[in-house]
Amino acid sequence: MTDDIPFIDLKTQYRDLAPQINQRIQKVLEHGQYIMGPEVDELEEKLADYTGVKHCISVASGTEALLISLMAIDLKPGDEVITTPFSFIATAEVIVRMGAKPVFVDIEKDTCIIDADLIEEKITGKTKAIMPVSLYGQPADMDEINAIAAKHKLSVIEDAAQSFGATYKGKKSCNLSTLGCTSFFPSKPLGCYGDGGAIFTSDDELAQACKEIRVHGQSKRYHHNRVGVGGRMDTIQCAILSAKLERFDWEVEQRKAIGQRYNEMLDKGGFDRVLQRSGRVSVFAQYTVFSENRDELQRKLKNNGIPTAIHYPVPLNKQPAFSESDVGGVIPIADRLSKKVISLPMGPDLSQETQSLIVQTLLA
Repeated sequence: MTDDIPFIDLKTQYRDLAPQINQRIQKVLEHGQYIMGPEVDELEEKLADYTGVKHCISVASGTEALLISLMAIDLKPGDEVITTPFSFIATAEVIVRMGAKPVFVDIEKDTCIIDADLIEEKITGKTKAIMPVSLYGQPADMDEINAIAAKHKLSVIEDAAQSFGATYKGKKSCNLSTLGCTSFFPSKPLGCYGDGGAIFTSDDELAQACKEIRVHGQSKRYHHNRVGVGGRMDTIQCAILSAKLERFDWEVEQRKAIGQRYNEMLDKGGFDRVLQRSGRVSVFAQYTVFSENRDELQRKLKNNGIPTAIHYPVPLNKQPAFSESDVGGVIPIADRLSKKVISLPMGPDLSQETQSLIVQTLLA
C-alpha cells in the first residue's frame, strides 16, 4: 500500500507558479475590474498568438464556448449537428438546448474518436454543422472532416475541451476548423481555478458575433443586436491563465514524454490502450486504457492508492436526458468501449517513479 497518488496533481503545479499567480491575482484585486478587466484582452491576445488564429474570445466555460459558437452560426430549431456519442454531455447538451438534433456517429475502436469515414452518410438536408471532439488530448481527422464539410457547405466546430496544446499535422488544436472551443476547467491541460473557456476563429464575422453573444448580444452598452447570454470569463481567471501560460510549453512537452513512457511500458506488458494517430500530437488530457475486467482493475488500483476515472461510462446515446428523443439507439463501438475504458493518473508533474509504480500495479 502506498500513499494516495493524485489523479491530477494541481498542488505541485501551483507551488511552482505561486509567485506569478499570486502577483497577478493581487493586481486584479487592486484595480478592481473583475469583469472584462485588462487581463481579459491580454489573455485573448496570448491565446490567439499561441494557436495561430486571428481571434480568441474568452468565455465562462467550455460549455458556454460551444453554445455561443452554435448561436453564432445561427443554429435553428430542427437543424442537425453531427457529433460523437463518446464525450461529456455538454457536447450534445448545447445542441439540444438550441432546439436542434445531435446526430451521433460511431467512433474508432482504437482511439475512441469520431470515425470520419462514417460522417458523410449521416448528412441530410437539415445538417448545419459537424462537431468533432478532440478526445483524451488528441484531435480527430480534421482534414477529412473539413473536406466533407466544405463539400456540403457545413460549419465545423472543434470541441477541443481536452486538447488545448495538441497539434494536427503541425497546426494547433483550436485552429483546425471554422470554430474551435476549449475549456479551462481546472483539470484540463491548461486550467484555471474555476470555470473558463474560449472560442477561436479567423472569421471576422463569427468573431464579432461571439463577442456580442457573450455579453447579452451587446454591440455597445445597452445596444443589443441579437439575443445573447451572460458568458464572460472572470478577470481573475484570465490572470491565472496568463501566469500558467509561462510554463505551458514545458507542461506540453512533459505530457508528451509521460504519455510516451506509458505507451512503451504498457505495450511491453501487452496491455491494451488508446492509440495516437500519426501526424497528431496528443497532450494526454487523460491517459486511457482498455480493460475487459474494468471493475476488478479499478478496485485493485484503488486498494494500492492509485485513483482512476472513467471517460465515459455511459455514451450520450444512452443518457436518460435523451431517452425520450430520437437520438438514442445502438451505436456499437461506443456502446462496447464505454464498458472498457479506464483512465490513469496523468499530468506534467507525474514522476517517473510514481508512473512506474502505477504500471507495475496495473500489470501485476
